[in-house]
Amino acid sequence: MKSFEELGVRDDLLMAITELGFEAPMPVQEKVIPHLLNEDGDVVALAQTGTGKTAAFGLPVLQRTDTANVVPQALILSPTRELCLQIGGDLADFSKYIPNLKVLPVYGGSSIESQIRSLRQGVHIIVATPGRLIDLINRGVVHLDNVHTVILDEADEMLNMGFLESIDEILAHLPEQRKMLMFSATMPHEIAKIAKKYMHNPVEFVVGTRNEGAANVKHIYYMVKANDKYLALKRIADNNPNIYGIVFCRTRRDTQEIADNLIADGYNADSLHGDLSQQQRDMVMKKFRDKVLSILVATDVAARGLDVDNLTHVINYGLPDDTAVYTHRSGRTGRAGKTGVSIAIIHSREKGRMREIEKKIGKTFERKEVPSPQHIIEKQLYNLADRLERVDVNEEEIGKYFQGVSRKLEWLSGEDLLKRVLSLEFNRLLDYYKDAPNIDVVEERKEKKTKEAENKPRTNKEKDRRTAEKGMARIYINVGKADGFYAGNLIELLNYNVQGARVEVGRIDLLPNYSLFDVRKGDTARVVGSLKGADFMGKRLYSEVASPDKDYARVAARRNREAVSSDERDFDKHYKKGRGDRRGSRRRDRNRR
Repeated sequence: MKSFEELGVRDDLLMAITELGFEAPMPVQEKVIPHLLNEDGDVVALAQTGTGKTAAFGLPVLQRTDTANVVPQALILSPTRELCLQIGGDLADFSKYIPNLKVLPVYGGSSIESQIRSLRQGVHIIVATPGRLIDLINRGVVHLDNVHTVILDEADEMLNMGFLESIDEILAHLPEQRKMLMFSATMPHEIAKIAKKYMHNPVEFVVGTRNEGAANVKHIYYMVKANDKYLALKRIADNNPNIYGIVFCRTRRDTQEIADNLIADGYNADSLHGDLSQQQRDMVMKKFRDKVLSILVATDVAARGLDVDNLTHVINYGLPDDTAVYTHRSGRTGRAGKTGVSIAIIHSREKGRMREIEKKIGKTFERKEVPSPQHIIEKQLYNLADRLERVDVNEEEIGKYFQGVSRKLEWLSGEDLLKRVLSLEFNRLLDYYKDAPNIDVVEERKEKKTKEAENKPRTNKEKDRRTAEKGMARIYINVGKADGFYAGNLIELLNYNVQGARVEVGRIDLLPNYSLFDVRKGDTARVVGSLKGADFMGKRLYSEVASPDKDYARVAARRNREAVSSDERDFDKHYKKGRGDRRGSRRRDRNRR
């Protein structure tokens, strides 16, 4: 492995990164730095977050900047404010010994006037979110004529967030002769299209394998019933006393509800989602970075561009529909050579989606049993013992009070004292788990299933699909995959339309023209009543309690035919009416003449 010096990094930069603790280049740095310093071609680099990408492009950009020419010479685009600030901070650290070099982060949610003042005073490198940069370009305060290097960091995230048109607009203001770099964790089709449109014979550097998960991340899953997911989450947190992780949820409502429940149950947790103001987001992120919070509950959108080191766990409160989203989630742990754990809490119907993710990331999920109360308590006790062994004793200060306290407790033996310390710490935990049930879903062995299948008469697969699981009710709704309706849409629909307590959703079956899903029996009337007459993408919804004997494929086909016929009748009616109106108008015109 080469050193940074052998890669061609200049002395003043070497001094700064040595102070920051950089020892040897990471794979992406070893590939990208020499190319950017010595070659003219464009670059597409595929690497997970946390693999050293900022230094890979930052060090060459800083080295190629002419500080005597105070105009923007490099532009770095990032999807979020948090990432923009992080890149700006890293570049400032790297350029500590380069006099007069100016790096300016520009982003929404902060005073545009102060950013304009800084731009007018002159900058060498701009780090920007697309929306704010376009605003500044339109105001005539940013001129990109002298930019020799443009970098798209987390390019796939920018596309996921809908920045494609903004990227097109920004790139149109840049010189034709410039070096362009794209850094991305995954390689969706749109990234390839941007490369083809705007880059000149780009060199592709791949660290690992395309779209694979981070190498240092262990992927495990726990299988529970849908309404036991929160209990499983608590047990996972209790079983990892030193947890520092992010819990990912699908919706803002789930995010806030789970965070509120964790706080109420005594955990150092908070939420991050789109309903928070920028000030609230900043406050939550500061507490999380300072480790005042040990658990952050977040939506994917809110956590995009979030860069936090040393996460021990990423917990998926259910699996996302898109494998790329899972890749980004899991890539937030196991960074910079450290190991991490990505956990999925799933129910039986999510297992197929998990297998799809396994194929795409090239990793296998390990099945684990939900930690038992006995195991959790034992783990917590040993963790306390470790803390007692490692605690720093301030002899001078404690000595002032030791004799008085010692006299107060001298009637206790060493064993009694230890028992009381443990009880003081763990009575709440012991009470909570005293009669806690086993919530792990036991998967039957293949041999047992095969034997039962041989003795069991064959059943109609469609009829099985229409039958609810024990304790649940099966609901029919008249939209399916052909309407662009997926599990996430169903959850959002329920959160938006169903008033009162949150609806626990069990098994979901998405068919082309309709869908079936389970809810708790007590929620049946509330769900069906709320969904009837609601709207999805312009389609009026109909819902009912599913009957095991009803052919819903035929019902859906008939409803679609009726809808088409109704549309045709409406068209004919309005066309004929319009034609009649036009004839009447012509007759009145003739009579006037």
